[in-house]
Amino acid sequence: MTHRVFLDANVLFSSAWLEDSGLARLWRLPRITLLTSRYAVAEAERNLDSDEQRARLHALAAKLSMVDAPEHAALPAGVQLVAKDAPILLAAMEARATHLLTGDRAHFGALYGKTLAGVKILLPADYLKLPQAH
Repeated sequence: MTHRVFLDANVLFSSAWLEDSGLARLWRLPRITLLTSRYAVAEAERNLDSDEQRARLHALAAKLSMVDAPEHAALPAGVQLVAKDAPILLAAMEARATHLLTGDRAHFGALYGKTLAGVKILLPADYLKLPQAH
């Protein structure tokens, strides 16, 4: 089975921050399609410090499928996210992602391990521990 893995802005940021980031391993995994949104890329880019980091981000992003959140979509019933994070989950849902990887414990922490509209929300490290991620 091929996973469709949506990457939040903080995963993109962390992947681009250091040249040999451990998260860069995601791009080498077999049987997965990596996804993100222009919104997530823009958020990651805003927080990077150097042109070199931004260049790494763009090189990584070029290997991702881009799917943006629909304009008038609503979060699943009972799910509350801050305004800046709602487009991430909505884009993952729109992309029919199997997983959303985010290191945002403050806003997504209560959702870790849960599946919403078919999207399982995990820390990147937890995803990389899954047997099918090897």
